[in-house]
Amino acid sequence: MSDPSRKADFIAALSSLGGSAGNGKLREQLGWDEPTYDAVKQTLLDEGAITNGRGRGGSVALAGNGAPAQTAGQGVQADRKARAARPNTTAANVGYEAELWRMADALRGSMDAAEYKHVVLGLIFLKYISDAFEEKHAALEAEKDQGADPEDPDEYRAENIFWVPPEARWLHLKAQARQSTIGQLVDDAMAGIERDNPALKGVLPKDYARPALDKARLGQLIDLISNIKVGDAEARAKDVLGRVYEYFLSQFASAEGKKGGEFYTPRCVVKLLVEMLEPYRGRVYDPCCGSSGMFVQSMEFIRAHASGNGNGGKAKADISIYGQESNYTTWRLAKMNLAIRGIEGQIAHGDTFHNDRHPDLKADFILANPPFNVSDWGGERLRSDKRWVYGDPPVGNANFAWVQHIVHHLAPAGVAGFVLANGSMSSNQSGEGEIRKKLIEADLVDCMIALPGQLFYSTQIPACLWFLARDRRNGKFRDRRGEVLFIDARKMGVMVDRTHRELTDDEIAKITGMYHLWRGERDVPPEAVDGRTAYEDIPGFCKAASLEEIRKHGHVLTPGRYVGAEVAEEDDEPFAERMARLVAELRRQQQEAARLDSAIATNLRELGYGE
Repeated sequence: MSDPSRKADFIAALSSLGGSAGNGKLREQLGWDEPTYDAVKQTLLDEGAITNGRGRGGSVALAGNGAPAQTAGQGVQADRKARAARPNTTAANVGYEAELWRMADALRGSMDAAEYKHVVLGLIFLKYISDAFEEKHAALEAEKDQGADPEDPDEYRAENIFWVPPEARWLHLKAQARQSTIGQLVDDAMAGIERDNPALKGVLPKDYARPALDKARLGQLIDLISNIKVGDAEARAKDVLGRVYEYFLSQFASAEGKKGGEFYTPRCVVKLLVEMLEPYRGRVYDPCCGSSGMFVQSMEFIRAHASGNGNGGKAKADISIYGQESNYTTWRLAKMNLAIRGIEGQIAHGDTFHNDRHPDLKADFILANPPFNVSDWGGERLRSDKRWVYGDPPVGNANFAWVQHIVHHLAPAGVAGFVLANGSMSSNQSGEGEIRKKLIEADLVDCMIALPGQLFYSTQIPACLWFLARDRRNGKFRDRRGEVLFIDARKMGVMVDRTHRELTDDEIAKITGMYHLWRGERDVPPEAVDGRTAYEDIPGFCKAASLEEIRKHGHVLTPGRYVGAEVAEEDDEPFAERMARLVAELRRQQQEAARLDSAIATNLRELGYGE
């Protein structure tokens, strides 16, 4: 049984019963005959969406709902063990994201992932707002005798909690989830929240009433989301919603392919950029901010280092956030992604090249993942723009338009880290080589990192990281003028599934550690860099190259040209023994080749094609 609607009904009914139920009770709830029930149940068991329960009479439970995984659920259990064994975790580390995604995806039916993304993420956001509100509402109810008013919006705003009007409260929507009017009720809820919370104006999706959206499945999705707490104090402390939200973004990016990758940057890449630049305080800018992953990770970095690792015990969230996103629906995701974490930022909507919404900004830190190799960026209308100090970027490729836009917005002591396609390091087409040469000769390039393949959901185009610094004499670090650090990380990363790779925490620590040692920092943990306390070139991995050396390579910035080959491990096998072994191996291979040739000839003769 593979009918998605029946599987969705099964999951929704099981969710409404608390996530586990006896087979008889669940079948009665669904109103199915026994063969239909058994067929759908077996399909979901095989997929790992549900597990067999402990009850003698036979029961089932949602995967991850406390029931033991038996037989069909062993694959899910093995997957969790594999994730736990990896040096670093993926975004899916709350414990039930995968199960929640699997159940939500079953409700999608024939709806396109790009469309469904806004349906489910909008509801998850609404649940978050409502959870936080209801918790505060209950506390105020308990304090009524002391003059508290649970229906006073200012009571909530004083604690940075969104006010939720009665028509938008989750309990109200849950009670109406099975009504044909549920789509309009959700739209009214979104409109009510925007009306009473100006910071969310124009952000929330309000198209749940459209005829194309199946209202039965919408109701089932509301039932499903009702079973998780994402916005109460405990959940906020653990960033439950943020992690679920991020996991869903990554899954949608995978489902959407190239389109999804326009806004989603893998967490490990974002973490690497942030750990390299260490944005403790100042203005942080992302000119193509997508879903705001760079900003979220910047705040996480500050919180993770609040004990003072790297900042003298004084780390705090002392940064101002600026961003811009051209895609309207993605801009809304960015605003919601910041809102669920309580992060304030000036996120503008518009085309960064043609309508720069932060024209006078000079940022201390710029982090970005611009779209790769964009050909239709309207460059012909921006000839001789003031940003193109190092040359007009090619009309057919926006890569060096992004680079120069970033340079334009750097403060006098600002630093930048961003992702580009590998071609940016060596291309000489349409003047790109000349622009790159001028950037190098202006001593702006600080570090180049070649990334492993299969990191991105959106593209298999090999990518690299550029790091620029306005003032490399900066007293904060050593004088690095006339020198560029090259790091080749192409052999790093672990496969997290059949098609995607991730950098581990240890690998990120090694890359960033070598960069920080090279900059002259003294607080790099030696264990992160194989016990080193000072920078040194490592053949096959990193090399500090002089400007003169880069000139000899025609201003090409490909790390592989500079780091050289990895030092081979010493081999103590005597030459004579090695030759004897290799000759014997060659003889065996020759014999096997002769045997195969004979077998092929025999088969051909039997088919009538012999000599």
